[in-house]
Amino acid sequence: MISRFVISAILGATLFGSACAKEAEPASQTTAAAADTCADGGFCAPDSAWRTPAQDNLLYVTTNKGLIVVELIPEIAPNHVTQIKALAQKKFYDMIVFHRVIDGFMNQTGDPTGTGMGDSDLPDIPGEFTFRRDSSMPVSLLNRRQVNPRDPNAGIVDVGFYKSFPVATRPISDAGWSLDGNTDGKVDAWGLHCSGVTSMARSAEPNSANSQFFLLRGTAPWLDQQYSVWGNTVYGRQHLTEFNVGVAGEDAGFVPDQMETVRLGSDLPENEQLAIQVLKTDGPDYRRFIANQKLADGTYPDICEIVIPTRIKP
Repeated sequence: MISRFVISAILGATLFGSACAKEAEPASQTTAAAADTCADGGFCAPDSAWRTPAQDNLLYVTTNKGLIVVELIPEIAPNHVTQIKALAQKKFYDMIVFHRVIDGFMNQTGDPTGTGMGDSDLPDIPGEFTFRRDSSMPVSLLNRRQVNPRDPNAGIVDVGFYKSFPVATRPISDAGWSLDGNTDGKVDAWGLHCSGVTSMARSAEPNSANSQFFLLRGTAPWLDQQYSVWGNTVYGRQHLTEFNVGVAGEDAGFVPDQMETVRLGSDLPENEQLAIQVLKTDGPDYRRFIANQKLADGTYPDICEIVIPTRIKP
């Protein structure tokens, strides 16, 4: 068997400038109404400001540390989402351990052998490291960052939120032409490896992802465009840093935590489904939220330092 791994070299990323124009940029602050209901972090907004993810795109990961709910993003990685859904519906992930947990980096799981060498019996998945988007997938732009933190000559790219997912994207104004002759009216974009994001582990072979995946405890920009992002944590983020740190077979005394059950929300009884809602990343309430994230010098922090608010519908 081939070991699935995630590169853990510590590399930095440089933040550039303030907000970008002109797709859906942050604007001036507005005031919340007195009757608004609030997210766990204290942000308050009216019911119209929240979207409700479909239960068949919510993955309920019950662990011995607590419940984590991940919103799946088929628009970015359709084949990976299909694989995750199929494995969850087969109850494949039940009682599988977090066999590789690195503090400040990630929690890796999905290997039925608990060694890092195992997979499911489903076929491997081709890499979905980038995706193509047009104006039907609007991104609320925030700022800019280096395309590749390992290569300072690679240039910079716009970053922002598609729904609640942090992404990098070429300007939509570039759609319809490119140096390689691609005229499909779309531009390249990719998911960012921020804390809370879920991504697929693989071997050195780019198209070798199968069942192993990782939940990020920290930010890992060196993984961008190298690993396939397929989800983002929308509930239970506090548990991501609670798993025991260590590597099975390498660290003496390491006792791994485990996933007890993994289910799609649509496969759960209605009384076990959470009415999770996520702040819409357009409109005045989002702009008010983003305006509150500004630093003292008037710029915005790195996108990975911003978590889009979520709540349980009252």
